[in-house]
Amino acid sequence: QVQLVESGGGLVQAGGSLRLSCAASGRTPSRYSMGWFHQAPGKVRGFVAARSWSGSTTNYADSVKDRFTISRDNAKNTVYLQMNSLTPEDKAVYYCAACLIDTTRPMENVYQYWGQGTQVTVSS
Repeated sequence: QVQLVESGGGLVQAGGSLRLSCAASGRTPSRYSMGWFHQAPGKVRGFVAARSWSGSTTNYADSVKDRFTISRDNAKNTVYLQMNSLTPEDKAVYYCAACLIDTTRPMENVYQYWGQGTQVTVSS
């Protein structure tokens, strides 16, 4: 079993930045792709960003392109989400997820493992 633990959420003013981290532990597979999703109050969970195991491919939701960056440190089994120019619309619980195939597809059902989420709040 793979455990994912997010950290780095919090309260930030509009225009500010946060960096989320997601550490994988347990029976971590040798190769897995990682994604970030978010769920705002009253809305369904949606795709934010993904990065393939090889790192050669990334994918971003249109709403976060040019503001968010997904990266990973395979040696530390950790993936990051750098979020810049945050707006109140970015307020949500952010989840990381792991997928056992080399992909950046934005669909939830592609990912087998999920973290518990970390809250991001952006004040106007």
